[in-house]
Amino acid sequence: MKSIGKLIRRFCLVFLTAAVLVIVLNVVLFVTLSYTFSQKENNGGWTRAQNIADQFARTQEGGYELSEQGQQLLKESRAWAVLVENDTGNVIWESGNLPPSVPRHYTTAELSRAVMGYIEDYPVIWASQGEHVLLLGCPKTAYWKLLHNTFDYKLIANAPKIFLAFLVCNLLFLTLVYMAAVSGILRSVGPIVKGIKSLGEKEEVYVREKGLLSDMAVSINRTSQKLKTQEYSLKKKDTARANWIAGVSHDIRTPLSMVLGYASQLEEDPELSQEAKRKAEIIRRQSLRMKNLINDLNLASKLEYQVQPVNSRKLNAVSMVRRIAVDFLNLDLKEQYPIEWITDGTPAVCMIQGDEGLLKRAVSNLLFNCQVHNPEGCTIRIDVQKERGNCCITVSDNGAGVSEEKLESIKNAPHYMVCDTNTGEQRHGLGLLIVRQIMQAHQGEMELSRSSEGGFQVKLSLPLIKETDS
Repeated sequence: MKSIGKLIRRFCLVFLTAAVLVIVLNVVLFVTLSYTFSQKENNGGWTRAQNIADQFARTQEGGYELSEQGQQLLKESRAWAVLVENDTGNVIWESGNLPPSVPRHYTTAELSRAVMGYIEDYPVIWASQGEHVLLLGCPKTAYWKLLHNTFDYKLIANAPKIFLAFLVCNLLFLTLVYMAAVSGILRSVGPIVKGIKSLGEKEEVYVREKGLLSDMAVSINRTSQKLKTQEYSLKKKDTARANWIAGVSHDIRTPLSMVLGYASQLEEDPELSQEAKRKAEIIRRQSLRMKNLINDLNLASKLEYQVQPVNSRKLNAVSMVRRIAVDFLNLDLKEQYPIEWITDGTPAVCMIQGDEGLLKRAVSNLLFNCQVHNPEGCTIRIDVQKERGNCCITVSDNGAGVSEEKLESIKNAPHYMVCDTNTGEQRHGLGLLIVRQIMQAHQGEMELSRSSEGGFQVKLSLPLIKETDS
């Protein structure tokens, strides 16, 4: 479930980044808007009221008049104005657009309420004009004034702490909401991830088809059922193929033995001509080859479906390979395939763990492979060495060999026993397939290449065991 942890970490990182960006964005917007509507020079209401108050001048009769510039400012503000005398509270100057409902006299209490708030629902902004007070009545929708804007000193002093507390509480609340949402998603994602992982491990899977990802759960369940059906079909097919191979091998063994027996009798019959005996010999050899092929096919099938038991024990690979070489030479009556044992650096003991019968079969197959592919004869070279913790058995010849293209084809082309789509490209006969399967059963490796003399070379690598343990 490492992917779920990674998903949670990514969600948390995205959330924290988004939260920080939202806070920064809000601060920037707040500062920008505050500056635009309240702090910009010559645009605030208080600044405008003072500018208008500064445009008053005394007349010769002892009254007051507003200059043209002041009248222009008043017009731009769409406001009315009155100048209240300090001593009497009487209006000693008023603008031409003064509403009739606005008082022309103010007591001290009325004047206090006016400068603090509203007159007839008009927000009032005041400014001093000498000893007198200028009241500027703005449009009713221009400003919103707090009538009791008195704050406790401790509240102002602790404003940073209060702001931080609010911020922490908001972040905590958002985190809880976010985690609740994420947990709901993860409850749906967890079974999906587990189901996909089980599919990869070829386990039977069933995911509850509920939640946000119910459609995906349905698809996983269908895929699991299809894989189960396909696995059953493949096992049934493999069983039928193995039974067919075993049946054919058993049924053909008896008539083939009769052909071998009669061919041997004809080959030794003194009354037959030499030409007839030669033909009988060919029949016997080809029949023997067919018998070996059938045995190879049966063994390859058992190894493929892992029904061939591996009776493992400690072996000296050097002595085992020598015995195989001697047996091969004893069968080479015409001495067409001499064996050269490469003795330089060959150890006397090379201990491995394995099934002696299967390993003998592997090395024998390599020797017979040299014989089959070089009917005119060739020299076979055998070498046993210790390399990097492995016992390496190398069999090579100086025969016809193969081209580089053919060698790559042999390495990469599938054998018909493990490929149902292309039976035209086979490996280098059943012999090499069996050798590879035997190596796999012993945790070993097989390496194909061209020999230094231009022929074919096969190198088998098997894990060494300590000689003291033997």
